[in-house]
Amino acid sequence: QLQLVESGGGLVQPGGSLRLSCAASGSIFSINHMGWYRQAPGKERELVARITRDGSTWYADSVKGRFTISRDNAKNTVYLQLNSLKPEDTAVYYCSARKGSTGPYEYWGQGTRVTASS
Repeated sequence: QLQLVESGGGLVQPGGSLRLSCAASGSIFSINHMGWYRQAPGKERELVARITRDGSTWYADSVKGRFTISRDNAKNTVYLQLNSLKPEDTAVYYCSARKGSTGPYEYWGQGTRVTASS
């Protein structure tokens, strides 16, 4: 059973940056997709970025050019760099993983809160 633990959230002014980390309890080498979701108050959870085992990435249009996802298989860690943060980026960010390339994400972290506010 893979366990995921996020860290790095916090309060930042609009325009600022944060780096979120997701540490896995086991090896992520065989995990095909690692993703970051977010859920804002009163809204549904949405996928914001995804990275495959070979390093291919996908971003939601709302974060493209501002967020960067990366993974370090040797450290069993996935990162999400958040730059040029906007108030609308405020949400709880969740790390997730799935073994296949399709279907639901099977593993979830507990979430880390990001607040972009002056």
